[in-house]
Amino acid sequence: MDMSLREDITAAVKTAMLARDAERTSTLRMIQAKLKDTDIAARPKGVTAIPDDEIFAMLRSMIKSRRDSVTLYRQGGREELAAKEEAEIAVIEEFLPQTLAGEALREAIAAAIAETGASSAKDMGKVIGALKAKHGAALDMGVASAAVKAALG
Repeated sequence: MDMSLREDITAAVKTAMLARDAERTSTLRMIQAKLKDTDIAARPKGVTAIPDDEIFAMLRSMIKSRRDSVTLYRQGGREELAAKEEAEIAVIEEFLPQTLAGEALREAIAAAIAETGASSAKDMGKVIGALKAKHGAALDMGVASAAVKAALG
C-alpha cells in the first residue's frame, strides 16, 4: 500500500518544526493525532492503516468542522479565533487533491448520469456511486450531491 500521503504529513511536521512554525506544527500534529485515532478505530475491522481515500474523507471532515466554527466565531465577533481556524483549514487543504469543480464537475456528472442511465432524483444514489468510483478523492461530496440533485431535478 502506498503510504505517500502519510509520509507527506510526517515530512511536513518535520519541516514546520525545523522552521519553528508553531501554528503550522500544531495543525499538522492535530492531523497526525486524528489519523492515529482513525487508524485505531479501524483496527476491529482488521485494518492496520486506513487507505488514502479514507484519509481524504477524514481531512474533509476536519475542514468542515472548522468551517462551522469560523461561522460561529464570526457571528460571535471573535475574528481572531475565526482567523486561527481559517489558517488551520489552509494547512489541512494542502493534503487534499484538487477537487472537481465548475465545468469539470458538470462533465463528470453528465458522464455518470449517461453511464448509469439515471433519469430522476430516485437514481441519485447510482450517480453518486459512479462518481465516487471514478473520482473518489477529488470530490467534495456536499458540492457533488447538490450538483447531481440539480442535474437530475
